[in-house]
Amino acid sequence: MQVLDLATVKQQLTMPMAIEAIEDLLKVQHSHPNWVKTPERLVIPTYKDSDAHQTGSHLSMPSVVYDGTDEYAVVKLVTICPDNPKQDKPTTVATITVSDTATGDTLAFMDGIYVTQVRTAALSGVATKYLANPESQTVAVVGTGGMAYEQLNAVLTVCPNIKQVNLWNRTEETAHTFKQNFERDYPQWDVSITVCDTMQAAIKEADVINLATRATEGLFEADDIKPDAHINAVGAYQSHMKEVSDSVIEACAYVVIDDLAGGKHEAGDLIQADDSAACSWTWDELSGELIDLVSGELEIGNRSGMTLFKSVGAASFDAAVALKVAQLAVDKNLGETAKI
Repeated sequence: MQVLDLATVKQQLTMPMAIEAIEDLLKVQHSHPNWVKTPERLVIPTYKDSDAHQTGSHLSMPSVVYDGTDEYAVVKLVTICPDNPKQDKPTTVATITVSDTATGDTLAFMDGIYVTQVRTAALSGVATKYLANPESQTVAVVGTGGMAYEQLNAVLTVCPNIKQVNLWNRTEETAHTFKQNFERDYPQWDVSITVCDTMQAAIKEADVINLATRATEGLFEADDIKPDAHINAVGAYQSHMKEVSDSVIEACAYVVIDDLAGGKHEAGDLIQADDSAACSWTWDELSGELIDLVSGELEIGNRSGMTLFKSVGAASFDAAVALKVAQLAVDKNLGETAKI
């Protein structure tokens, strides 16, 4: 068994690799639905909101993936700790195991923080590839926490014409830190990064808008953004949360989700829109899932009109990316070798 710490995972996992892994998985699922088995993840709330602790959660996310030759079991254990940034720790902490189901042997045990960040971002990268205007030049990042970092990297990976990045965060200092770190870690992107004083200034001319917040009500209205903007919403991961307003959802020509089964329990933006008597959007108007875009079942015409991608995540996506890392680790003898 190869044991991979965070640094080793970061050295091996790239955004193009993750995007390719997600697309390959979705193509396999479309052609062979029974090759990927992903039960609904178990979510256990942790703590209660108080002066000492914010409400978090612990998740168990198993998946079994057959690639046509071999089958693997991948399990991710996640703890979401909203107070962690105060201690200079990531909000989302995770570990992942990858096993060969033929023998039960554990091939790899790895830190799952970076895998989670990159696979979440890769989902948005795939969605942006299909839904956004290919000539997009400006991206806005609203919420500059840990998930937002790779989200931006993913959008830049699939939108080579972007030259302007606008950042906004409730705590402006966090946005400035994000800017410094991103410019240091990704010098290959020839973009101008601006920290905006207001969210409106960040989003009003953006072709692509990345949202990664814990908001509980819509952050902006449809009239506040370009009529053909594409939005990636990866925050609001519980039913009481909401970062995409009803007016934006109603205005979208296409609304796509990564995992419908999980979304009906966790996609707060869409759950609340469907529940609201004042909102015309319902689940019946969902354009489709990410698999429909990748397989060609859902075809986007001239890409005019506003589009929304809502991500809640699924264990199969973690499995696809973690499996790539595990196979590299075994082939190259990466990390530490251990027996259990």
